[in-house]
Amino acid sequence: MNKERVRILILVKTYPTLSKKYLEIVCTAGIKSDGSWIRIYPVPFRLLEYKKRYKKYQWMDVEIIKNTSDPRPESYYISDINSLQLGDKIGTRNGWQERKDLILGKVKIYEEIDALIEKANTKNELSLAMFKPNKIDAFTFVEEKEKEWPEDIIKKIIYNTQQTVLFSTEEERQIKDTFRLVKKLPYKFSYRLSDSKGKTSTLLVEDWELGQLFWNCLKKSGGDGKEAAIKVQQKYYDEFLSKDIYFYLGTTRQFHGWAKNPFVIIGVFYPPKTKSQQL
Repeated sequence: MNKERVRILILVKTYPTLSKKYLEIVCTAGIKSDGSWIRIYPVPFRLLEYKKRYKKYQWMDVEIIKNTSDPRPESYYISDINSLQLGDKIGTRNGWQERKDLILGKVKIYEEIDALIEKANTKNELSLAMFKPNKIDAFTFVEEKEKEWPEDIIKKIIYNTQQTVLFSTEEERQIKDTFRLVKKLPYKFSYRLSDSKGKTSTLLVEDWELGQLFWNCLKKSGGDGKEAAIKVQQKYYDEFLSKDIYFYLGTTRQFHGWAKNPFVIIGVFYPPKTKSQQL
């Protein structure tokens, strides 16, 4: 298989899910310098050496190979983790101007959900996109029925972590010794929105930032899950509605190509509104 070295601006890290093979996996997505999308999947992010743990809005140089087992056209995997080199982080100065230049100035922005679904399901042209909602109607949460990860997956992961062959360097062994499985979020969070043609959709939010926000709010709420979820709602709805909000959308591997709507929200881009937008 052909290796390719690419420079990627990381825009998305989804909340970790468990994997019998990789322990935990994160879907990472970003854009190349020309604005084209790329997905790196799977990535056992929290098992990476600390110096290789990339952040959102950080440039990353890495060798990749097309992931032919994943039907989504933008999907690749890292050929050699040692090839990963981290670059500059893009900050939020001057009203997010540099981020807006790199993203809004180069990435195609969709305003119709049906156009995206057709490109994903019928044409298999994309599985990642930037979407501008016409209206955000609500941000909701529902309690998960299953509060814990499936027991069979946990047992397999425990077995794998005991196999020292997975951890070849001293730093990897130290990570293994301190590693704790990420907790399953006890709530599902969704946006209900309308597109430019008035079509309404409800999309799950699987952003890592949301997950981290929930756990931080849970501590501040004294362990009250519902109160923590309300605090997340205040951030993602009340606060974000005052911003110039866009969504990073991605299809899930399970539903890509056939589901009625295979997209979920994998990240939120929320620069402040300009003075003209505020008027």
